[in-house]
Amino acid sequence: MRKSKNDSVNRRDFLKAAATGTAAAALAATPAAAAAAAAPARNAAPPPLLKAADAAPANAEVLTVDRPGSDFMVDVLKSLNFEYVCANPGNSFRSLHESLINYGGNQRPEFITCCHEESSVGMAHGYAKIEGKPLLVCVHGTVGLQHASMAIYDAFCDRVPVYIILGNFSDAALRFGQVDWTHSAQDPAAMIRDYVKWDDNPLSLQAFAESAVRAYKIATTPPMMPVALVAGHELQEDQVPDGANIGVPKLTMTSPPVGDSGAVAEAARLLVEAESPVLVTDRVARTPAGLARMIELAELLQAPVVDRNGRMNFPTRHPLNHTERAGATIASADVIAGLELTDFWSTVNSVSGQVSPTWRPSTKPGTKLISVTANDLFQKSNYQDFQRYAPVDLAIAADAEATLPSLIEAVKRQVTDDRKRMYADRGTKLAAAHQQALQAAREAATSGWDASPISTARMSSELWAQIKNEDWSLVSNCQFQSRWPLRLWDFNKHYHYIGAEGGYGVGYGAPASVGAALANRKYGRLTVSIQNDGDLMFAPGVLWTAAHHRIPMLILMHNNRAYHQELMQIQIMANRHNRGITRAKIGNVLDDPAIDYAKLAQSMGVHGEGPISDPRELGPAIRRAIEVVKSGHPALVDVLTQPR
Repeated sequence: MRKSKNDSVNRRDFLKAAATGTAAAALAATPAAAAAAAAPARNAAPPPLLKAADAAPANAEVLTVDRPGSDFMVDVLKSLNFEYVCANPGNSFRSLHESLINYGGNQRPEFITCCHEESSVGMAHGYAKIEGKPLLVCVHGTVGLQHASMAIYDAFCDRVPVYIILGNFSDAALRFGQVDWTHSAQDPAAMIRDYVKWDDNPLSLQAFAESAVRAYKIATTPPMMPVALVAGHELQEDQVPDGANIGVPKLTMTSPPVGDSGAVAEAARLLVEAESPVLVTDRVARTPAGLARMIELAELLQAPVVDRNGRMNFPTRHPLNHTERAGATIASADVIAGLELTDFWSTVNSVSGQVSPTWRPSTKPGTKLISVTANDLFQKSNYQDFQRYAPVDLAIAADAEATLPSLIEAVKRQVTDDRKRMYADRGTKLAAAHQQALQAAREAATSGWDASPISTARMSSELWAQIKNEDWSLVSNCQFQSRWPLRLWDFNKHYHYIGAEGGYGVGYGAPASVGAALANRKYGRLTVSIQNDGDLMFAPGVLWTAAHHRIPMLILMHNNRAYHQELMQIQIMANRHNRGITRAKIGNVLDDPAIDYAKLAQSMGVHGEGPISDPRELGPAIRRAIEVVKSGHPALVDVLTQPR
């Protein structure tokens, strides 16, 4: 039925009324609106601290600020030399956002738009492990911080510096509406205080400047961890008073803690006199210098290295790398030096069984244990990432990478010619054992070579064949591909591998890989990520960030269509309960419908190809994707794979 013209507000009358600032008069055309307009207004006092507006102002009042506090904050942040700021935009740091892109020129730092706060922090996590320094992350209020919290915890467990600014409406009288209230807190950093190294809530611009510099120093002093600063809404947006006595403090970096000379000399003595010394590494080599010194120490002693791969600590093809025969190496040791070990206890003990685990020592009686780690300088109690207590014989509370030069010199002073001859013989035997382990890995990789879905060994081998002559960087965790890249590829540069999540939080892989690729971009490296399917689904919007900011990287999907780790756990429980494993897939698979990651990538502006189930098609697809990456764009190849 056609409506009468009198049933609705006339468009011309409405626009005319709106132009005169009295749009409500147009609404009075309806009887209900007319009655409402005729009702007497209720006398209501304005809220505290708010000025009552004039009944009919002639002109709207426009407030301008020539020098907001956020401009000064940008001056401070520029002094810390951040390259990028990763953020999902939020109104609690809107003034800082505007100052960064206009007053700061969107340069150093450049704004990287993220679709989730967990992605922002994850990118910072991956970036820091390549670049060796933090980038800036801005987080919006309580809701943004809760999104970011898992990624912050990962960085905390991984001992990675991430620099976080939390926007907040600190003064309750200046919170307008429900959003400001629900997104604010009296102490916003309280929710992450247990897993950041330091936080502060400065109440003046000068306090912000000093805390900002202090936070950078704390974050980057071993053991490195995330830090957080609260930036109050009013501190950002209020005018800097004329003649304000504020300035940017000088940043003086703190020297890493080095081991006591006496303790280092004793460690050298034990290693020099040992018949079967072993060096166990985890997060030693943060820099190229750390990698070079690890090689020097191992070669000086002709001692085998067992790498826990928290960082790129030791070349995989080096004849002294005995990671793939760790059990036998640890069992034969008479002295074990653990360098920045996250879990010394599990290095020297063997655990069997998942339902009712039992343990036994992995070492022979009398084996001496040496620990060098900065973790002994900083521990928190609530989130217990420090693992079981290991009763070592010599504990040196110091940064292992910074202590390596003095340890190397102490070893040199104590090595005799007789020991050198013995070391040479030991090195020859170790080189032969290393080669045998490498050949065994290659033979094991051929199992199921032509299978479909594609084996993780075949996928890793096809990828290696395409990148081995490039300047490449693998920025994803290898654990869920049975560590095949670490077993088969030639890793020999510090950026070839950056380790795992730290806290094993699902959702780390994709954003950390994009952040690492962002760091690699200026060096022209070919960034490669073997991406777990379930991990990507936590925050797939980071693909858009990679496309939007032209971050070149190759993503190879490890698409086993399941949370396979959890599937295995349910199988264990089903067997324990004597119920069989036929229903173990319920709640653990990513199928029906199957996720098309190539189309997902394409929808975000990323080159996508696949899904590929025939291993013969994988090599050509990877080559095509690499050409896209070399043109300056991200590319994804979806590979249907075996579970592990």
